[in-house]
Amino acid sequence: MKLRVSPLATLLVALAVVTMVALGVWQLHRHVWKQERIARYAANATLPPMAFPRPPVGEEYLYRRASAFCLSVTQWQSRAGRDAQGRTGYRLIAECRTGAEGPGLKVEMGVTPDPGTRPQWNGGRVTGTIAAVPGERPVIASLLDKSRPLPLMLVSDVPAPGLAPSARPDPARVPDNHLFYAAQWFLFAVTAIALWLFAARRGAGARKPPDATA
Repeated sequence: MKLRVSPLATLLVALAVVTMVALGVWQLHRHVWKQERIARYAANATLPPMAFPRPPVGEEYLYRRASAFCLSVTQWQSRAGRDAQGRTGYRLIAECRTGAEGPGLKVEMGVTPDPGTRPQWNGGRVTGTIAAVPGERPVIASLLDKSRPLPLMLVSDVPAPGLAPSARPDPARVPDNHLFYAAQWFLFAVTAIALWLFAARRGAGARKPPDATA
């Protein structure tokens, strides 16, 4: 049976299929790129503890063990999150003064069910794991724009009085959905081709001349 479909429809479907396949291939590349980052983060977690780095820094320090000294707390912030037991709550982040000059330090001091809680903690030495400051700038943005360093903070091992311990940052929890997205784009491309074939065969059947012997 000869297939019949308009040239314009064929062109549009072809362009859509090419675009969707290209997006699927791009997601496969993103999967490889993400796996390399996760492997680097996992390696960071095994390195010896370091002093918390002074900005500007980037994602190369994520998941490193580090320590810092908070001279005094200037203010508190709360962000949604989970504690070490997996319970939802609010992560309390202290903005610390570290000296007369220079940048400050952000330290996550634990989790509470009440975002209005203000712990009785005024500073001191903190040891923990380096993580990205939540809500300020996505990690992916820092990877694409090297001119703006990723804001980092220290997630304390020991919570402030009255708070539950924060969940320790774990590179194994870094999301990698790129294979799923790639499969979706390839499926969309196959579906578009199938619909085009269906429309073409249906159009050919509608244009078939009647049987002269009928």
